Amino acid sequence: MRIYAPFLAILVAASVAVPPASAGEADVESVKATRQEGGAWRFDVAVRHADAGWDHYADRWDVVAPDGTVLGTRTLLHPHDEEQPFTRSLTGVSIPDGITVVTVRAHDSVHGYGGAEVTVDLTAD
Repeated sequence: MRIYAPFLAILVAASVAVPPASAGEADVESVKATRQEGGAWRFDVAVRHADAGWDHYADRWDVVAPDGTVLGTRTLLHPHDEEQPFTRSLTGVSIPDGITVVTVRAHDSVHGYGGAEVTVDLTAD
C-alpha cells in the first residue's frame, strides 16, 4: 500500500490540529502547610484541571506520607468549570512524628491520579 505525501501531510496536520477530547489529569499547583495549635496541620491546596462538568472533574486531593500512607483527603463535591485554578483547605491532618516531608496529589474522576504533585517540607518556615 502506498500513501502519497500530500495525503500523509493532511493526516498529520489533522491529528495535530484536533485537541484531545478529555480534560487531562488534575495538577496540584501549590500547597501551603500550616501547623495548627495542638499539632495538627492545615493544607491549602491549589488544583488546576480542565473540568468538563460532572463527567470529568477533579474530585479530591490527598496528603501522602513518604511510605504511601494517605494522611488526609479533601473530597471535592462538584466540578469547578469556571474556577481555575481553585484552592480548597483541609484542617486537622495528623502527621506522625518523624515525618518531615509529605506529597500532595490530586485525583480526577476519569484518569485517577497522575498529574503534577507537590512535595512539602514541613520543617521549612
